Amino acid sequence: MAAITKGVSLRENNMPHRTILVAVDGTDASMPAIEAAFTVGLDLASHVVGFHIRADSKDAVPLLGEGMSGAMIEEIIDLAEQEAAIKAARAKEMFDRYCRDNAIALVDEPPGPDSVSASWTQETGREDEAMARRGRLADLIVVARPTAEHEIPPTMTLNAALFETGRPVLVAPPIPAFGMGRKIAISWNGSAECARAIGGAMPLIVRADSVVVITAESDRTSASMAPELAKYLAWQGVSAIAEAVVPGGRSIGEALLQACRDDAVDLLVMGAYTNSRLRQLILGGVTKHVLAEAELPVLMGR
Repeated sequence: MAAITKGVSLRENNMPHRTILVAVDGTDASMPAIEAAFTVGLDLASHVVGFHIRADSKDAVPLLGEGMSGAMIEEIIDLAEQEAAIKAARAKEMFDRYCRDNAIALVDEPPGPDSVSASWTQETGREDEAMARRGRLADLIVVARPTAEHEIPPTMTLNAALFETGRPVLVAPPIPAFGMGRKIAISWNGSAECARAIGGAMPLIVRADSVVVITAESDRTSASMAPELAKYLAWQGVSAIAEAVVPGGRSIGEALLQACRDDAVDLLVMGAYTNSRLRQLILGGVTKHVLAEAELPVLMGR
């Protein structure tokens, strides 16, 4: 299968996700991410780490306008610190409440129990830098999907997770997902990013009740690629159905999400920004559409 070479093996991450990092920013958008993280954690007996990145109030100083007095600057910094403290407390309370309500064991040191466990950690600093540093020490990262109401922090966290960690990223939709991973769709175009996504999703793929490989026909992608991946998965003991999608007058992203709805899929696995990120941000693309519109969890690789 020449389409999946490029120095990336689909076997590279075919191990259970022992540690899952979930970003908790203290807003309502965090709750679906927490629930998605523990849905996977319960299935794989993983250790789920709740991670809050507390804003550094001193970072507000360069953004302040000129001509402000020292007293005004100090007051603004104090207000920023109070707001950061409130969000941090709320984030931890959300995570602790979920663990308490679901009898999740709190464990700070490995190896931990044979079932799902949890711990909490917090850093102060920039969203992107903290996520990049901490995310590289997790097997799977879970973040909330950015929405119009909660856009800036989740977008920064998501981009850092995708581009700076080298880890698979599970993007949780605004509406919590229950029973995730029973029917999985894989969007396959033969790219290295897709191969990495599949490698990161293998612990879930091998446990799924059914798997469908979807390839959207385009001037760059042939529908014949779906059976090639299905054959590869058969060597992993996974019986997958190959499905070709013809976008017609729709975008590939629209056609892909509609196919997921038609097949009652509860988890989509796909590569992120398989074309130029700048091109997709300006002209649109599959990743951009899925991140804006997906109503199901999406596991991405980059």
